[in-house]
Amino acid sequence: MKSFEDVISYRFNNKSLLETALTHSSFVNENRKYATEDYQRLEFLGDSVLGFLTAEYLYSKENITEGIMTRMRSELVSEKALYEVAKAIDLGKYIRIGKGEEHMGGRERPSVLSDIVESVTAAIYLDSGMDAAKDFVMRFVLNDVHMASAEVSDDYKSALQELIQHDPSNILSYELIEEKGPDHSKTFTFAALLNGEVVGTGSGSTKKSAEQAAARNALEKLNDERP
Repeated sequence: MKSFEDVISYRFNNKSLLETALTHSSFVNENRKYATEDYQRLEFLGDSVLGFLTAEYLYSKENITEGIMTRMRSELVSEKALYEVAKAIDLGKYIRIGKGEEHMGGRERPSVLSDIVESVTAAIYLDSGMDAAKDFVMRFVLNDVHMASAEVSDDYKSALQELIQHDPSNILSYELIEEKGPDHSKTFTFAALLNGEVVGTGSGSTKKSAEQAAARNALEKLNDERP
């Protein structure tokens, strides 16, 4: 079996940080003679490091509103998302866990695995600094697969609604303005209308994706017009 360092392509200078990051409290309880600390303190720090790096990455993306950034960050650092990261690197194989907890499925428990992704992030940060932690996060948490899973089809539509609702009289709607291509490969083009006036257009392979593209285009235009 590969070592965990091989799996994540990172070599720790301080091996005890990695050992602690992978140690469950049940293991400490059963092995007090030589195990003194579990991952929980590192997990606390890792939560902040991961949150910051995710926020920084989303901020670097142009034309993503605060509302969208908030929702995507929440999705990307959720227990569900980090559990998927843990499964992708077979993290459960490398955890030091007590026999009783293992019998109860602790090695594959989403809450445990997601927390240990955070503790590993913190361990790398303490071992080599923010750049090393960022490299780990970009490769395993903010990669294309996980970024795609965090895209919510209504994100831009919701953000556009948030932007215009400061005036209760505003009415936002979407209208199909073009449909072309064969049935198995259609392209739809929608317009986003604010009080009946076109404020953005967009195309996509489905009506929902075309509406999202139109909302994104509208957001770009409306944000450019703001003082």
